[in-house]
Amino acid sequence: MKKSRTISVLLLTILILISVASFSAISFAAQAPVNLRTTSTFAVMAATTITNTGTTVINGTAGGDVGLYPGSAFTGQGSVTRSGALHINDSVVITATTDLVAAYDDAAGRTPVTTIPSELGGTTLLPGVYASTDGKFQITGTLTLNAEANPDGVFVFLMTDMLNTATDSNVSLINDAKFCRVFWKVGSSATLGVNSHFVGHIFALTSISLKTGASVEGQILARNGAVTLDSNTISNGLCTVTPTLTPTVTPTVTSTLTLTAAPTSSSPPTSDVSNGAIPLYGIILFGSVLITLVTLRKNLKS
Repeated sequence: MKKSRTISVLLLTILILISVASFSAISFAAQAPVNLRTTSTFAVMAATTITNTGTTVINGTAGGDVGLYPGSAFTGQGSVTRSGALHINDSVVITATTDLVAAYDDAAGRTPVTTIPSELGGTTLLPGVYASTDGKFQITGTLTLNAEANPDGVFVFLMTDMLNTATDSNVSLINDAKFCRVFWKVGSSATLGVNSHFVGHIFALTSISLKTGASVEGQILARNGAVTLDSNTISNGLCTVTPTLTPTVTPTVTSTLTLTAAPTSSSPPTSDVSNGAIPLYGIILFGSVLITLVTLRKNLKS
């Protein structure tokens, strides 16, 4: 009876260790950016109409394209300066419209989701997937996104309803956070307030409206409705790659000759985790399982 109980405890220990290791591996997995596909070159996309008032600038190293499908009315385009092409009802924007649906669905399916209050102003958030308690998000004041020195940190905001930003509101990026890693899935329409500064890719199910002087570092992509502009700046830039610095080793020559005895054994070379070494939790798991199996074998023999 005692031996059976010991064996059961040991087997349970092995299962717990495996579960802990699996959880650790999952928690280390980073959120991937939403796949933009052919929408990546579009700074502005709409389905019904695009209306502009005042002088608006649309540009960006990733692309300053403007797309409209299936609608055709682009009012006030004479006051718009853009660095990319205008695509109205052509094959390019038709393909991009399909890809916008895919990007919207990609963002909508992200997990795990953290539920937070709908007011984002005055808060600081780390990379992750966020939804609000009432299906909406608003920004009054400044929202700070902190990537914690991880330039690949991804922020996804999920709304079943609207997105609103107040006058003079701001989205601030710190500690290597990047605008191209921020995604907003809006279940209805988005409105950006007067002279507000916004960051990220907006995928709106219906419409997007930018009030006077609002600026966006990213994209405004409306699936089924209109885009309204008023003296705005929209910059759709490329994601910059953080270079990996390689240290320079400078050899030092010395004139002193020191004789030492040859070691009887050499230490095994150490390996780096980034080069495929087993993570610490894996080593601990392996050692624990090995000890458990040895103990189990001894109990079986006795």
